[in-house]
Amino acid sequence: MTGPATRPWAGRWAPVPRWVRVVVIAAVCVFAYGGIVHLGDLLGVRPGGPPASTPTWLALYFTSLTVLDPLAALLLALRRIEGLLLGCAILATDAAANGYANYVLDSTPGVTAGRIGQSVITLLAVALIVVTPRVGPWLHAPGEPAAGPERTR
Repeated sequence: MTGPATRPWAGRWAPVPRWVRVVVIAAVCVFAYGGIVHLGDLLGVRPGGPPASTPTWLALYFTSLTVLDPLAALLLALRRIEGLLLGCAILATDAAANGYANYVLDSTPGVTAGRIGQSVITLLAVALIVVTPRVGPWLHAPGEPAAGPERTR
């Protein structure tokens, strides 16, 4: 049986267009993955994490992503506008932080794995920021009904 009783999320997401659901699911996956990567860096189980020479402020920022990435994923999964806005802020600042780490702190010439990763994060940041005005109306703020753009008509 696959009715609403067996899919509690169906009611919350039923009025949302498929393309919005795809964007949100992709973003949730990106932030869940980011949380795992930053947790691995924090625990020292992932090779190639931040070097010991990373400035304290930058290490603290990357450490904060172990909480902020999963929080953005959770809020997005709950169809909250705060998750979308937090996600945009995370990706934009993560792209800038990785840019600093990979172009200012890393003197290795040419293409490196870190620089490729920074490029991917930058593309994800731009993509999420670009779709935010179209996705945002389908998400809701605290105390608002979980309808879509039709609630403004």
